[in-house]
Amino acid sequence: MNVKYKAQTHREARASAGDFAASGRQRCPATGPDDSLLPRARPGAKRVPDVQARFGVPAQMTAKVPVSKVITAPLPARNSTGPRIRRALISVSDKTGIIEPVRALVNAGAEILSTGGTRAELERGGIAVRDIAGITGFPEMLDGRVKTLHPAIHGALLARRSDPAHMEALAARDIGPIDLLYVTLYPFEAAMAKGLEAEKIYEEVDIGGPALLRAGAKNADFVTVCSDLADLEEALAEMAAHDGATTLRLRRHLAAKAFARTAAYDGIIAGWMASQAGARLPPIAAIGGEKRLDLRYGENPHQSAALYSLGPARPGAATARLVQGKALSFNNLVDADAAFGLVAELGTIGEAAAVIVKHANPAGAAIAPGPCAAFEKALAGDPVSAFGGVAAFNLPLEAPLAAALAARFLEVVIAPGASPDALALLAAKPNLRVLLTDGLPDPAHSGLVVRSIAGGLLVQTPDLSLAPPSAWRVVTRRAPRDEELADLAFAWQVAKHVRSNAIVLARHGQTIGIGAGQMSRVDSVRLAIDKFRAISQMERLAEGSVLASDAFFPFADGLILAIEAGIRTIVQPGGSIRDAEVIAAADAADAAMVFTGERHFRH
Repeated sequence: MNVKYKAQTHREARASAGDFAASGRQRCPATGPDDSLLPRARPGAKRVPDVQARFGVPAQMTAKVPVSKVITAPLPARNSTGPRIRRALISVSDKTGIIEPVRALVNAGAEILSTGGTRAELERGGIAVRDIAGITGFPEMLDGRVKTLHPAIHGALLARRSDPAHMEALAARDIGPIDLLYVTLYPFEAAMAKGLEAEKIYEEVDIGGPALLRAGAKNADFVTVCSDLADLEEALAEMAAHDGATTLRLRRHLAAKAFARTAAYDGIIAGWMASQAGARLPPIAAIGGEKRLDLRYGENPHQSAALYSLGPARPGAATARLVQGKALSFNNLVDADAAFGLVAELGTIGEAAAVIVKHANPAGAAIAPGPCAAFEKALAGDPVSAFGGVAAFNLPLEAPLAAALAARFLEVVIAPGASPDALALLAAKPNLRVLLTDGLPDPAHSGLVVRSIAGGLLVQTPDLSLAPPSAWRVVTRRAPRDEELADLAFAWQVAKHVRSNAIVLARHGQTIGIGAGQMSRVDSVRLAIDKFRAISQMERLAEGSVLASDAFFPFADGLILAIEAGIRTIVQPGGSIRDAEVIAAADAADAAMVFTGERHFRH
C-alpha cells in the first residue's frame, strides 16, 4: 500500500520521539531493529511539498542547510519501509552510467550532494548538485585526499533518526541527514594489474570512500548504502514501489555488501603492502574476494557454490569468459584451473601444449609442433579417462583443432582465444563450455595458495620452483641421453601437477601412463603401468620411455616394478634413507637416474 509521508520540524520530531519512549514499547531481541519502531509524525505535522522547500534553501545554494526542517519523514505503522529518501550523496571513481540513475533520484525528490569529478560529471548531465565543500565549509585539500572526511558528512550518515540526542546534536550544528549513499572506490586493483610504480599505486588507496561506506552501512536502519551501480538501481526499484523509500531488508543487505566490499578492498591493499615489505605470510591474513559468478552447483548437485575473484585479474579459469555452453560448476572450474596451470607451464618447453584433466588430475598431456598434434597425443595418453574431461591449450583455438574437439565428449575447453571459424564449429556442441582467457598466466608469478580446514585457513606460497635439468644430479653409472633428458624434463613438469603419490610415464613429449593419488608409491607405479598396458595393449614399455616420481622412493620395490616393465630412465627428488638401495637397483638394470633435490607433493 502506498502511503503519503509527512515531514517534521525538529521540534515535532523530538515530541514524537518522546511519545515513542513514553509508550514503553520495546524492540524484540529475536528480530533486531525494526523500522516500524521509529518515531512517527503526530497528527497536524506540517507537510513540506518538495526537497527545496523542506530544506528551506535552493538546491545549488552552498550555505549550510537549516536543520530545523531537515528531519527524515516518519514511517507508517508496522511498515517495513523507511522514510522517503530526501538527500543522496554521490561520489564515484567509476562514473560510467551514473547520469540516468541519479536523474531518477532527483525525479523522486532527492537532493544530490557530490564532490569534485563526480559533481562535474553530473552537472554536465544537467543535474543540479550541491558541492560538499558548501556543506562542510571546508574546501578540498591535499590534491583531493581530503574531501568528505568531515563531521558534517559523517554525522549526517551516522545519526540515528530515532535518537533525540543524535538529532539534537545535528540540529545544533546545522547538519542535515543523508538518506542514500552511492560510492565506488578508487581502482586500486586496476593499478596493481597495470604494474604501476609503487608510488602511483599508493595514490589509488581510497580513504574517504571506505569511510563513507562503513559509516552509512553501520546506520543501515536509516541509510541506504550503494557500493556499485547495481545497488543504486535496486534501491531505485524499491523507491518506485514504496513511495520513495527503501525496505529495511534491502538496506541491511546492501550494508552487508558494503562492509564486504571495504573488507575485500582493504585485504587486497594489505596483501600488496605486505608483499612490498617482503612479508609473504603476514601476521594477519586479510583475504577477501568479490563474487563473480553463481555456479551451477558445488562438487555435488546438492551443494551450492560461487566463484569469487581475488586481487588483480590473472589469466585463468577464474577470469575467463564463458563464450558458450552450460553454466559452470565447481568441478568444472577446479579442473579447468588445474589444466590451464599445467598447459601454461608446458608451453615454456614446447611450441604447442595440450592437457586433458579429469578430477583435478591430468589424464593426458603432450607437447608438439602444433595444437592439433598436441591434442591427439594428449588424448592417446588415456582416451578412456579423457571422456568428459577438461581440455586446455596454450595457443588460440583454430578450425582444425575445433573440429577435433567437437568430435569428442568434453565438459570444458579452455584456451587463450579462438578464431570465429573455431567458435562456429564448437557451436555444434551447445553444451560444451568454452572458456577464453585472453592470455596465458606467467607461471613464475602467482598469489598465495589458500585452502580451508575446519576452523581455519591453510595458506602457503605457490609451488613455483622447478629445478632445471642443468641442476639435476646423475646418481647412477649411466647418465641419461639427450633425448631421454628432454622427456625427463617433460615428465617432471607434469608430475608436479599430479596428485600425490604421483608417477608419470612419458615418451616423445607425451604421457603414456599416470598413477595419481595412491596411498603408497608402489601402487602409483603399478597404476601407471597398468594404464599404459590397457591403452597400448603392450606388456613392456618401449625403449626410451621415462618415469618421473614427485617424491623419493622409500623402498626399491616401486623402482624395480618399473624396471621390470621396461623403464630405464628415472627422475626423482632423492632424499630417502634407502637411496643407496634404490640406486643399486637402478645400476643393476643399467638404468639412468637423476635426483632433482626438490619434492613436488600435491594434495
